Amino acid sequence: MNNREREKMNTEAWESGELGQDADSVAVSPVDAQEVDDALELQLISIRLQKKLIHGLKAIANHHGIGYQPMIRDLLNRFVQSELKMILSQRLREIEADEQDNETESTVPVNEFLRRHA
Repeated sequence: MNNREREKMNTEAWESGELGQDADSVAVSPVDAQEVDDALELQLISIRLQKKLIHGLKAIANHHGIGYQPMIRDLLNRFVQSELKMILSQRLREIEADEQDNETESTVPVNEFLRRHA
């Protein structure tokens, strides 16, 4: 048996519960849930969503073989990154336009200075 086959069998045994689900392999973790949240910089929130939306989110997550809460966290992270990029890009365009407007509004003293030193 090669490593790939052995790995597949091991994975299947864990997923089926053959491995890791007997009382002899269970131990209470000394790590507090709050410590885990702090280490991962997670904040517990409460939010009310429509039941239909939650069912839809769970169905999508189930289709992809993931939990719906991690999927929602990923979805929100992607949304925030995208929106912040859009907002910052828009603000940069505004700043560049302001700078360009300021460049075209030359003043007489500056023009004379540049003419004398050209």
